[in-house]
Amino acid sequence: MTYRFSAGMAEVTRLTREGRMADATALIQALLRPHDSIEAPTPKREPANSAHQRRVLDLVPPSVGSEHWSMPNASPGGADLSPTARFPSAHVQETRRGLRESLRTSGFHPAIQAVTGRFAPGVQLTVPPGARFEEHTFANAAGSRKYKLYVPSCYIGEPLPLIVMLHGCKQSPDDFAAGTRMNELAESARIVVAYPDQPSSANPARCWNWFNAGDQMRDAGEPSLIAGITRQIMHDYAVDAARVYVAGLSAGGAAAAVMGATYSDLYAAICVHSGLPCGVARDLPSAFAAMRQGGTVAVDAARAPVPAIVFHSDGDTVVSPRNGEQVITQSKAGLDLRRKVSRGKSEGGIDYTCTVHSDEDGFHILEHWLLHGVGHAWSGGSSAGSYTDPRGPDASREAVRFFLSHSKAPNRAL
Repeated sequence: MTYRFSAGMAEVTRLTREGRMADATALIQALLRPHDSIEAPTPKREPANSAHQRRVLDLVPPSVGSEHWSMPNASPGGADLSPTARFPSAHVQETRRGLRESLRTSGFHPAIQAVTGRFAPGVQLTVPPGARFEEHTFANAAGSRKYKLYVPSCYIGEPLPLIVMLHGCKQSPDDFAAGTRMNELAESARIVVAYPDQPSSANPARCWNWFNAGDQMRDAGEPSLIAGITRQIMHDYAVDAARVYVAGLSAGGAAAAVMGATYSDLYAAICVHSGLPCGVARDLPSAFAAMRQGGTVAVDAARAPVPAIVFHSDGDTVVSPRNGEQVITQSKAGLDLRRKVSRGKSEGGIDYTCTVHSDEDGFHILEHWLLHGVGHAWSGGSSAGSYTDPRGPDASREAVRFFLSHSKAPNRAL
């Protein structure tokens, strides 16, 4: 990726966040042309002291009964910002469709294609007698999120473990449940499973916004919503507070890493599949850079390690496998753990290398499963869902095994 292209995409991000969708689309179309057909775009910036200087802010999606996207009313400094720029939803949708078509025909970078391509088709899930797969909603100051909750047929009020599953871009809770087969495992292993739903109003491709600085902090943004869903389930159902876990794929995997870093008192362990470590990006351009080649991870040596099981493929062209290594580095928190490397082949014929990091007593703290020769997909999943590779080792089963071997002290603060 050239400097010209990187600079151009940074300007696209700025224009998009200002709500200047037409300008952003025109710039992308220019960047997609051969290099010698245009001059490098020169960003138009207003003087820093201009009274009309634009602020870089996210758009507010249409409310009930409205047809427009608008600018937020509150500026970072607390002053009101008049919503002078308003955009019909139909225009925004048409802009997205045009952008997706341009990217499809251009052979554009797969990382961007991954968040602008087709959404997963609908799936039909079968719920065994006595079990429930219900839809609920949680809301707080950061907004609201729906979530699906699988309660196994064995549930009679006895505290059970809880796994929170964060889907990837363009996926839904039902699709993710079908692809990972986590409900089936929950039924046999006596586990409650939650699937928070990221709506297109929060991200056009339904990605968790792991790369936004405001969505990487405790008690703010999307982490507060995911933690709030977790706590709401713990309040409404009998959940073993010592055995609560979070897992995710791709953007959901990155969000799971964020939850492990910001709520280590709530989750006993995390599973990051084809994701990225917390804090490796602060905006969209740095997110694409981290997806392509990894980034700089922050390691807090003052905290205890976060038990983590990581799955990544060395053939992943959407999220660099270096990110899997960085999740392990961040979770290890600078501790000198013992390493044991083993190699194997799944029943489907996929080779893998598993590196286990243990403490001095031999207890597994971290596991890194490096899959060989496959792509960006949930390993060992079902073809009933999207972004799965049924040939690989069963990531869901291994994650459940790893999770249930970890628990937290029951007197921790939630």
